[in-house]
Amino acid sequence: MWLIARRSFAQDWARLTATVLAVLFSVGLMSGSLQFALRAQSAVSGSDASEYARADVLVQPPGADPEDTFAVPRGEVRPGSIASVPGVAAVAGDAAVPVTIVGAHGRPVPSPAGAVTTFRPWISDARLSAYHLVAGRAPAADDEVAVVRHVANAGRLRTGTTTTLLLPKTSSRVRIVGVVTVQGRGSVASGDLILGTPAAVHDATGLAAGAWQSLWVKAASGVRAGELRSRLAAPMRPAVVRTAADLRHRQAAELQGVGASVGGAIGMLASVAVFTGLFVVANAFGTMVRQRTRRLALLAAIGARPRQIRRLVRLEALVLAVIASAGGLLVGYGVSDVLTRLFAQDGFDISAGEVDFGWIALAFPFAAGVVTTQLAAWRPARRASKVAPIEALRSATAEDKGRKWPRIVGAIAVFGASWMFFGPVFAVANDPTSVGADRTVGITMLILLGSMVCVAGLAVLAPFFVGPLGGLVGRLGMLVSGEAGRLARATITRSPRRVSSAAASLMLGVALVAATGLLITSVRERSHAAGAQTLAADHVIAANGRTSGGTAPLPGDTAARAARAPGVTTAVALTQTEVRLVSPKIKAFDGDPGTPIMLTVTGASDVRPVLRLGGHLPALRPGEIGVASALSKAYGLRPGRRIVVHGARGDVTLTVAGRYHDPSHLFADEALVAPATMAALDPDANTSAVLVRGTASTAALTAAVSGIPVAEVYDRAAYVRVAASSMEKGLRVIYGFIAMSLVIALFGMATTVSLSVSERTKEFGMLGAVGTTVRQIRSIVRWEAATVVLLGVLLGMGAAVGTIALLHVATGSSFIRVHLPWWLLAAVVLGAAAVTWATSALPARRAAGVPVLEAAKAE
Repeated sequence: MWLIARRSFAQDWARLTATVLAVLFSVGLMSGSLQFALRAQSAVSGSDASEYARADVLVQPPGADPEDTFAVPRGEVRPGSIASVPGVAAVAGDAAVPVTIVGAHGRPVPSPAGAVTTFRPWISDARLSAYHLVAGRAPAADDEVAVVRHVANAGRLRTGTTTTLLLPKTSSRVRIVGVVTVQGRGSVASGDLILGTPAAVHDATGLAAGAWQSLWVKAASGVRAGELRSRLAAPMRPAVVRTAADLRHRQAAELQGVGASVGGAIGMLASVAVFTGLFVVANAFGTMVRQRTRRLALLAAIGARPRQIRRLVRLEALVLAVIASAGGLLVGYGVSDVLTRLFAQDGFDISAGEVDFGWIALAFPFAAGVVTTQLAAWRPARRASKVAPIEALRSATAEDKGRKWPRIVGAIAVFGASWMFFGPVFAVANDPTSVGADRTVGITMLILLGSMVCVAGLAVLAPFFVGPLGGLVGRLGMLVSGEAGRLARATITRSPRRVSSAAASLMLGVALVAATGLLITSVRERSHAAGAQTLAADHVIAANGRTSGGTAPLPGDTAARAARAPGVTTAVALTQTEVRLVSPKIKAFDGDPGTPIMLTVTGASDVRPVLRLGGHLPALRPGEIGVASALSKAYGLRPGRRIVVHGARGDVTLTVAGRYHDPSHLFADEALVAPATMAALDPDANTSAVLVRGTASTAALTAAVSGIPVAEVYDRAAYVRVAASSMEKGLRVIYGFIAMSLVIALFGMATTVSLSVSERTKEFGMLGAVGTTVRQIRSIVRWEAATVVLLGVLLGMGAAVGTIALLHVATGSSFIRVHLPWWLLAAVVLGAAAVTWATSALPARRAAGVPVLEAAKAE
């Protein structure tokens, strides 16, 4: 049997190579998806480095929340006589302000995934400073900064480079004079650091002379951190005194939790790619084994036992899987790199995460390739071992139809398994703590995974559809091609499993493309229509989408600059921050102590001249908040109710002044407050856009904001298009997953078509022997390809439309609806036809050229 296996590898190297490549690319997709998910989790989990690495005790202003580990402390503390407290060896002041730095390529440098970039003072005391210069020197002038290595690499910034800092209040030109690491890392747990002189940071934060947002304290030799904290508690009261180690541990724990959540979300998305890979592996190898049924029957005729035949097939599967899986691991790192670059283009940079070479990243895809190939070989091997020896004497046989009930029962079981994903959709949809984008994303992922399982169920049932569709295509073929059409009809209806195997891969590709196209088209059209309905401003100043991806904030003085342009009557700045709803506590079920809810709050003066918001929202006064209707209904935030939110400066009590509705979800999606209230919530809130009314020209406004590198002036229609594209943020990664999955699916289809044609070499040669022309043989293959197109498109489009319909019902979103544009349907059908004909052209030419004498040879 081992000699027979060797001969099989030697004689069938072309077919085996095609199968190896299908397995290799599939394992590469699975491996790359897993590596990408692990790297994203590592990046979001944060660096294990901390700027507080050498500090022992931290002193923060009164009211600092010990639970909010990454919040910048608000308020002021002064060193005073802290240096004279016994056990204090050194004291340094620290402050932080959110900042965006522009890279050498003219685009803002994205912060590490899930983190922020802050402007901090350079700590010169070596006893407290964890900053290690790897290039250049420390900043000495107010226009000089040092940056962490991640900023330097991501922004292509080197010492001596001049660039721009975008601060909450203004922008400034600075020169890079140093590159630093912290404990050997290129960033810290909280994100990236831009380090300037203490005086420059004082100006940026607006702190009084001698005051800081926190103090770093170093304990003297022999004094423990806990002991020093106790000594400082009384003299520094009412300030908050805590050990630096406690803060570092809390930050690490919080980041691990966030990293696990992000890794899980990306893992769910990657599972689409994994499913595609498994589907293609099973389909390709199953086809290869099925086409060798006659040869295996010959082995049985000369005395091979069924157990030996099964072992032979499994041995071949093992050898193929080991070779392909090993190559797939190498391909996976390239796939992961592509996905990482696509993610960075959407402003979510995970390059700070280490590339994973651990056993999970290597062993799981390798094992998945081996196990999947073995499972794919199990059923064909079992069937082949049961083929009667008399079958080996037939030159061409129809497929054994077998019993229909096992296939139907199997399909029902697969459809039932899809409820592992569809079932939780109802729980997410009815969860009162799940509102807005998070709810929609969760439901979308669950339905997408459930739909992929349903695609597998349709693949099981596909042979049942081949007969009716093959008959329809055959009749059309008889009208067009005459005898060739009749022969095509016979070959199609005689071998439904062969046709359905090729159509299954096409069906998967059509389902992926059509579902994505339907979703994006629906969101884009609704966003454009709702954006045009909501925006009343004549011009909008926002971050340039081409250079920044629309993610960079504008300096706080942008509205003031725009207001000075001739012809401007109104310039309204939109600022944004996130707050935590402290009271009322939202309970998901009876007995639940309450789940913290995060709200995105937009700050603006009177928006009525520039925005058309629905509902009844009066002019907001300080201490009032307007709430979106959906949130008001979900959380019971009725007008007149007093609520407490936790912002950057602690708890703030607000009164719900009214409810409104932003139909576009682009400008003030969840809550709206006046500028004075925003100052109490977060004085460093980012300015996302400036809405301008008046007769000012685009040129005049462009000149007014010329000092802001990322600022761009848009007219109303242009900004609606730009803002609507923000609804697609993060979709580049989805596009990447879909594109790679599609390539693998189409490659699997090409492999299956090629194997199915080569399987019938003798059959085509004998047709030539009895007078069938080369043109007719090619026509037979093409009509069979037409059946593949028809079956794949019908099932794939049905799965896609069903997926979008479920999304619409489950989310209730007007942005997701079943609307099939004619051009999308035409593109899918023409694309499927082009791919199928392209993959069948070479096999058809090869089949038509088979010599009669070669066809007469016994295998």
